[in-house]
Amino acid sequence: MNILSLFVLIPVLTLGGLLLCGNTRQIRSVVATGASLLLALAIGVVIAFLNERAAGNTAEMLFRSDVMWYKPLNIHYSVGVDGISVAMLLLSAVIVFTGTFASWKMPFQQKEYFMWFYLLSVGVFGFFISIDLFTMFMFYEVALIPMYLLIGVWGSGKKEYSAMKLTLMLMGGSALLLVSILGIYFHSAGEGAPLSMNILEIAQNSSMPVELQRWFFPLTFIGFGVLGALFPFHTWSPDGHASAPTAVSMLHAGVLMKLGGYGCFRVAIFLMPEAAKELSWIFIILTGISVVYGAYSAIVQTDLKYINAYSSVSHCGLVLFAILMLNQTAMTGAVLQMLSHGLMTALFFALIGMIYGRTHTRDIREMGGLMKVIPFLGTCYVIAGLASLGLPGLSGFVAEMSVFVGAFQETDTFHRVFTIIACTSIVITAVYILRVVGKLLYGGIVNEHHLELTDAVWYERFSVIVLIIAIAGIGLAPLWLSNLIQNSLIPVLNQLNF
Repeated sequence: MNILSLFVLIPVLTLGGLLLCGNTRQIRSVVATGASLLLALAIGVVIAFLNERAAGNTAEMLFRSDVMWYKPLNIHYSVGVDGISVAMLLLSAVIVFTGTFASWKMPFQQKEYFMWFYLLSVGVFGFFISIDLFTMFMFYEVALIPMYLLIGVWGSGKKEYSAMKLTLMLMGGSALLLVSILGIYFHSAGEGAPLSMNILEIAQNSSMPVELQRWFFPLTFIGFGVLGALFPFHTWSPDGHASAPTAVSMLHAGVLMKLGGYGCFRVAIFLMPEAAKELSWIFIILTGISVVYGAYSAIVQTDLKYINAYSSVSHCGLVLFAILMLNQTAMTGAVLQMLSHGLMTALFFALIGMIYGRTHTRDIREMGGLMKVIPFLGTCYVIAGLASLGLPGLSGFVAEMSVFVGAFQETDTFHRVFTIIACTSIVITAVYILRVVGKLLYGGIVNEHHLELTDAVWYERFSVIVLIIAIAGIGLAPLWLSNLIQNSLIPVLNQLNF
């Protein structure tokens, strides 16, 4: 069996194992085993990929496998990875692993919860390994569907409203994607050649004229951009994050939203480069608004989850903003930003869930002085905040520097003005992060019952420490990851004629 297919098989087998479980101990054993195998597999694939590159293998995609699935439409189960895909697989495995331990004491219907959680994981991993448009779209849908139940059943607050709003908006984006995929498919080859869903074949043989690209590029970018919190299609995100259970918020913000940026890069930019160059200015405006609007909105929130949700709108907007710069440095920064944001927002949501489980509130006006009673969780929250505002030595600094340096390489007035506007988000982020840290952790105890709080237990400590190590690892040793990404950008840059 192809090694990449194990990323789909392991969650499926975990689902099967859960069906046989009869008690909590068995459930925990199965999900811990599944999460550990996925993380070990992801690390193994990263090492194998680096070894292949070091040995001189320059193939565009490695570990390829291609099986005919539906011959009349030339649809294949076709998988392969480049450096960007490998990085996304590692991110996904880390978040699934830590999210599993963050859900260690799910209070009710634990088996059903983990079944939907791992079905979502099937879609995420399948999406990142797919190089066939139909297969990619299928896994994309598999990743979206479980979110409704995970939020609607196991969420809190306005969970039914949030789940329905999220589902309707993301399915609307999927409808746009389906139209654009069909348009790409019917122009995937020259006259007389067989039509194809294979992304690499389409990039090489596509016969789509620029006039049609101008129609299908916006549909594709908006379709994926809805999941990437593109303004003004971002409104599902804060409500969805606020109502989701802790691990679902971690997976949703940490990985699922990255499907949007990855799809924009892999499909919209790569397959329709002429339209990307012509129309990128429109989406630069929209993503620039996302970056600044999300940061300003976070300042006025008092709910910890809403603060982090609007922060995610800003940081994910920065991913799309960098992709649209269409140069190597900025695109490298976009991928680094996906990794950095995925890890730090997962850490934030994990800590928020742990704090809420103790204080039974997410309102920062009702909390204060928590560093005195839960110093471990407080210290970890400070580290997450410093990563978010871009402290050197942590992942946020490397990512944001690459994005802004790459964006400023574009010498025309339009690009530089919007780069400067986007840069203001750094200052705004520092304001709301430091405000929350000061109010939440320092000063006097606001509620005397908080004096009785207990600090993190072993599985909570384990979960957040793994995330912190990953954040510091990227910040302190980014070069190997940057090189991994840059080499995989060459085919896209060739498509753009750079």
